[in-house]
Amino acid sequence: MTTATTLKPSKLRIRAYQVGFGDCFLLTFFYPQAKKQTDKERHVLMDFGSTGMTKGVSSSEQMMKVAEDIREQCNKKSRKLHIVVATHRHKDHISGFATADGEGTGDIIAALGPDVVIQPWTEEAEAQDPILKDKGKKGATAAKQLVEGQADSATAKSLNALHLASLHDMHQISESMKAEVKHLRDKSKFRQQLDKSVTEQIEFLANDNDLPNRSAVINLAKMGSKNHYVKHGYPLNLLRQLPGVKVHVLGPPDLEQHAKILKQRATDEDEFWMLQAAAQQFWGLQAATGGLIQDFAANESRLFPDAKVFRNSPSHDRWFIRQLRAMRGKQMLGLVRILDKAMNNTSLILLFEVGNKKLLFPGDAQIENWEYALKRDKKADLPLLKGVNLYKVGHHGSRNATPKTLWDNFEHKGEDGKAQRLKTVVSTMRGKHGHEESHTEVPRETLVEALSEESDYHTTEEAAERHELYIDLEITFGK
Repeated sequence: MTTATTLKPSKLRIRAYQVGFGDCFLLTFFYPQAKKQTDKERHVLMDFGSTGMTKGVSSSEQMMKVAEDIREQCNKKSRKLHIVVATHRHKDHISGFATADGEGTGDIIAALGPDVVIQPWTEEAEAQDPILKDKGKKGATAAKQLVEGQADSATAKSLNALHLASLHDMHQISESMKAEVKHLRDKSKFRQQLDKSVTEQIEFLANDNDLPNRSAVINLAKMGSKNHYVKHGYPLNLLRQLPGVKVHVLGPPDLEQHAKILKQRATDEDEFWMLQAAAQQFWGLQAATGGLIQDFAANESRLFPDAKVFRNSPSHDRWFIRQLRAMRGKQMLGLVRILDKAMNNTSLILLFEVGNKKLLFPGDAQIENWEYALKRDKKADLPLLKGVNLYKVGHHGSRNATPKTLWDNFEHKGEDGKAQRLKTVVSTMRGKHGHEESHTEVPRETLVEALSEESDYHTTEEAAERHELYIDLEITFGK
């Protein structure tokens, strides 16, 4: 007799939607042996967002088509969506969950009645408003203890709250950056504009990090019957929704976990998490200053309204002003890049294990997030990652999201024709993120070359070229 506890999926279809620069994957597990029609398919939606569509494609229309296709797939047999995963709160991963008076793409997803919503620990409602007295001083002290390997559990928990406060400040900074760039690009105020490539990068990164559309966040918090806010090692049991599927949470770690690693790496000056804690006071100051800049830019008012205005200032003065504006542009770009990196490092890293097959979905996790899993005891996560059969390429193909240690560890990569060859899939769009001259372009060409040569590589760019809505991959599971 086949019961829910003995059910095992026979195959998995991964539908990678063409959402431009963003992520949206619908995982459909097939259970042909199930007696009920509604149990024969189980659906997991991994992210749904975009911050830019290919030329000639309407973003709103494309996202609605994606939402409607997700609804159609879920309604074929199961009549529902079982699990929603939002790896982190960047717009290119959650904007599709936004609601609009019952008619938005997020309304369509919510109406499918997901049983479970999974998000990183940084999204837990109870942790959204950390209140600590004298948090700047405590943050500096706690960070010093963390670096010296002296942080106890209570100190590390305080750093968790401080880190959340920093993330909140970063959202405010993104809003002010957008307002300031708009002001500095105003042709009525400045004859010579800021470098276009710099302002475009600032606006793109700031737009991905701010939260003008909070409905997506609110919708995710309330759409599931059960919400899990997870960190590395969280005991995520989804057997009721996905019989025969084990899910490992490999990231992100919180600061309490990462402190254990730092005791052995106290002299590492590049350590990301400790710098985030130590810099909390800095981000608070930046946010406060940014608010003043945003108000000034929005009000279109003069700082000294009674002062005389000289339209034809000396050439050397004009040169000095242009240099200051250029320096400010580079400073803002540096800041928003840090913000982007910080939010990516809150991303979930999930590994699905079905029989002898393993499927890895790391969202936008970058090296600082990966570090905890990759540097733990070699008997722990690295052997688990070794046998990965499908890898969803991290952060749209950026160089910092596929650590060399991870890539070298994959045993199924290799030449074409190899049995059980690694499958890789990326959702990406060229020309939106980073620049080739700074070796930050996404997708990174050297990574794409390695993926193409040593795996069965698939990209949503294929769908974009064919003017199609998605690409499909299939994984078959052994008995």
